Amino acid sequence: MDRTAQLTARLPEREFAYDPPASASSLHAGAARVLAENWTGTSTVPSRSLYPHQWSWDSAFVAIGLRHLSPLRAQTELETLLAAQWGDGRVPHIVFNPSVPLDAYFPSPDFWRSSTAGRAAGAPRTVQTSGIVQPPVHALAAWLVHRADPGLSRARGFLARVYPRLAAWHRYLLHRRDLGGGGLVCVVHPWEQGMDNSPCWDAPLSRITPAPARSFRRADLDHGAAEDRPTDLDYGRYVRLAADYRDGGYADGGGEFAVEDPAFNALLIASEQALARIAGELGAGGTARYARAERLTAALVERLWDPASGLFRSLDLRGGGQVPERSVSGLVPLVLPGLPREVSGALVGTLCGPHFGLGTSTELVPSYDLLGEAFDPHRYWRGPAWFNTSWLLERGLRAHGHPGRADALRAAVLRLAQAGDFAEYVDPHTGEACGATGFAWTAALALDLLHRGPGGGSGSGDGMRDEERAGMRDEGGDRG
Repeated sequence: MDRTAQLTARLPEREFAYDPPASASSLHAGAARVLAENWTGTSTVPSRSLYPHQWSWDSAFVAIGLRHLSPLRAQTELETLLAAQWGDGRVPHIVFNPSVPLDAYFPSPDFWRSSTAGRAAGAPRTVQTSGIVQPPVHALAAWLVHRADPGLSRARGFLARVYPRLAAWHRYLLHRRDLGGGGLVCVVHPWEQGMDNSPCWDAPLSRITPAPARSFRRADLDHGAAEDRPTDLDYGRYVRLAADYRDGGYADGGGEFAVEDPAFNALLIASEQALARIAGELGAGGTARYARAERLTAALVERLWDPASGLFRSLDLRGGGQVPERSVSGLVPLVLPGLPREVSGALVGTLCGPHFGLGTSTELVPSYDLLGEAFDPHRYWRGPAWFNTSWLLERGLRAHGHPGRADALRAAVLRLAQAGDFAEYVDPHTGEACGATGFAWTAALALDLLHRGPGGGSGSGDGMRDEERAGMRDEGGDRG
């Protein structure tokens, strides 16, 4: 047999994650183009115009899609982010590119002053970052990136190098951010949760005196329509909170904003499960991490589940109790296969009911209650549908036995991502593109769903469905 025949014969044994599928080549090419245009050489910016630096949870989602184009780039994406980790374990929500002008984005490095204000917390000296964090999707991303090309991952020692950093990141959250004492993690700024101007934050933020409008300049309005962005009042409060945190040396526990959020904690649990799998791959036991994930899931249900409304609610620790607003954050825990059966069933009912309308009045999942007084179909996280939350909920629907609904959501993500030129978010009713176009995580997550195929099957050898089934077994399955 000649060399060509040998290589051809081996293809069925080793189907590389970055081989494009035979169909949907236009979508594949478009997503690959966006990720190439946003690639800096070591990481991916969310948007060249609006977000010209590296963002934390964006990079995790980007790596999940990049693994289908280049597992090496996907590994580099996560390694670059983790190289900016602080000594106390936190992974900052922005890693600044020093070649970008200071006035291209606000708050800029001279606002955060990480290397000086964050010195006691172990901020790096050689790179400038923000001082707050974002949702911990990183271990899940690292595991999926490894699975895309295990041979390359092992040859480079990828998991062995990122595991200690990911473990330190989780340790920081679990030990420094359990401000309520109930086992769950708190966010100390709305930007940390990722859904910046969600109506869930209106009540907690109402206690914050905003920074004067003249004390900052919003660079985001140079590139985005004002009606799509947070208001000046919201921004003034964001700036005040961030400045107070900075001026306190980025020490945790004393701020005026402390909220236990369901999505943030659910993603920590999912990543804790992924860390257990990574530990197993490295020859260590994952039993303790699986047990921790189970305890965190129980705490999530005990503290944040609202059976009357059929979703999880945020908990305002500074005197507000459970936040009454219905947000997509309260649905994201569906991604956890170990939820009690009655909880997962109620979540699916809420997702497809009148408040979120999936499959009836909406094709993608709105970020906020369609019937809520604060609903706005175009304003950032106050109603528009985002592709990352729909990607998470597609996984959740599949993990809990709703393949038809998951397939319909997958198809909608692919169609609307392509039709809107990979928009940042869309009107949940009409699918109209909003925010930036050429948005990195939209392209990356569409690419991931494209490669996995309908039915959740993997055309890329990433072990997706096997992982989810294994996770359900390892975590005890439904405990209804």
